[in-house]
Amino acid sequence: MLATKLFQLLSRDEVQEIVLLVGKPPCALVSGSYRRLSSQLLREEDITSVLAAAHGQEYLAQLADGCRWEFALPSVGQIQVSAVYDGPVLKASLRLAASQHAAEAAPLPIEMPEPKPERRAPRSSPPKRARSSGFPGPQRSADPHLPPATPPMPPAAARRASHRGMPAVHAEPEPIELAPAPEAPLELSRLPEPTSIPVSRARDALSLPAPAYEGGDLVDELLGRARRSKASDVHVVADRPCMLRIAGELVPQPEVVGAEHAEQMLIARVPQALRRTLAEHGSCDFALNHPAYGRFRANVSRQRTGWKLTARLIGAKVPTLEELGLPASIANATHHHQGLIVVTGPTGHGKTTTQAAIVGLLNRETSHHVITVEDPIEYVHETARAVISQREVGSHTKTFQAALKGSLREDPDVIVVGELRDTETVRMALTASETGHLVISTMNTPSAAKAIERLIDLFPPGDQPQVRMTLAGGLRLIISQRLVPSADRSRLHAAAEVLPGSTALWSLIRENRTYQIASLQQRGKSLGIVRLDDSLAELVKTQRTSLEIAREFAESPEQLEALLRPKPAMPQPENTNDGGENLKRGVELGKQVFSRAGKLFGSENK
Repeated sequence: MLATKLFQLLSRDEVQEIVLLVGKPPCALVSGSYRRLSSQLLREEDITSVLAAAHGQEYLAQLADGCRWEFALPSVGQIQVSAVYDGPVLKASLRLAASQHAAEAAPLPIEMPEPKPERRAPRSSPPKRARSSGFPGPQRSADPHLPPATPPMPPAAARRASHRGMPAVHAEPEPIELAPAPEAPLELSRLPEPTSIPVSRARDALSLPAPAYEGGDLVDELLGRARRSKASDVHVVADRPCMLRIAGELVPQPEVVGAEHAEQMLIARVPQALRRTLAEHGSCDFALNHPAYGRFRANVSRQRTGWKLTARLIGAKVPTLEELGLPASIANATHHHQGLIVVTGPTGHGKTTTQAAIVGLLNRETSHHVITVEDPIEYVHETARAVISQREVGSHTKTFQAALKGSLREDPDVIVVGELRDTETVRMALTASETGHLVISTMNTPSAAKAIERLIDLFPPGDQPQVRMTLAGGLRLIISQRLVPSADRSRLHAAAEVLPGSTALWSLIRENRTYQIASLQQRGKSLGIVRLDDSLAELVKTQRTSLEIAREFAESPEQLEALLRPKPAMPQPENTNDGGENLKRGVELGKQVFSRAGKLFGSENK
């Protein structure tokens, strides 16, 4: 484990201090210069696990203001720990409490004030406890008649004090650039593993950090295997075989994870901020960013046999509509400056990917301000022409409703909502679509018509007429899609139902005749409407799937077969060269008709 190796490293005479920063490799202060310990970049979970193993569980909630404590290690001695959040970056430092030369050699890279030197207890004495605030209390000077010296204030406390008009005592040290020294880095793998280091157990308190597992465990192996086999999901369930979902089918793997092993592996993956949520609700969602295998949307939950992990693979880059095989006409809806675009379909059929492709189109071709609200953030959009602000529920905002309400004051052009889950979220989305914003979201419904009905039925009967009026004026596009396996079931292809906003559709919504939408789709090809069965028929014609597989997803298998049935050939007129005899007979026949008509009406055309 990382913590045990770092603690053992402090016992070396040449090591004066160990520094940990998120996004950088661990470094050690050796002879006045910092040297890399490994090439692996630290994550926030890595540092919090080290702090937890350093008896710092009670201080983790105080990291925003900074905290310092000491603990005794029989094989090493008295270790002093300092940690603080510098904005979003967690920083920590470890050194022997009796070693003062480390502080004199170079300032701490974390913005933490140094306490005045005081008499240290011998190493054999019990560990010294810090105050509940995480900072040492007033220290007495050498002269007993002088008042106690006040320790410097941490940066966050100094900022709060300045707002209250109080003097802030804080001198920020100059940060250090942790560049690797020319010497060879110290190898952590060569250090012996001490056996006397206590390790916190996740089963004792889920709200406390569990030991972070370094690369090479079973979860890492499964994530890499899923990438190589182009799977869509990874399932790890206690006392059950692991599973990969490949082309829509669950494929069992040879590994079976025991309940205790699953608990240690899976809880270690949960971010510190979600440990309490996991303990209270038994489930949590988060984005898992693996340094080697990319990004995953993960869910860790508790079930009958133990703990379970479900990880959805997210692409390394945002795909385009063409790469997804979706109609190019979908891009027309992004030209509107306000309205509602909804992507629907069953769970696991690529709604989020299609939504990301639409946002990527806006990012490349417009200069809009796009705000996304997701739970969690899946595709990461790098700024191109547009300005992209991505917010995560739980990390950057409390709820979808709060984020949507606040986004209306952030000068957005486009608001992207991860999912329309409840009445309040739909209400805020409709309000935003009415006030000059283009809203893009997803819903779990089987078809475009069902999506409209659900948007209306979420509201009480008294509000439904107003909701129908809002949809009738603001609905721009509904996309309902399925992921259909290929004929050899080695990959998936998208079949999409496209229902653009039109006067005919708005009239049906306004007059509460949504049951006639299917009839509109039958005759609305000129309006840009694409039925699901038409899209499936195209997949079969281009041999991207088979008729048997397409029938499983068709709304009407009989109509699908009719679309694929060859049309009968039209009879062609006989080509006879009669020298104009047919034309002469036609002229004579016409004369006879006119002659009879003249007799009938009392005059004959001579």
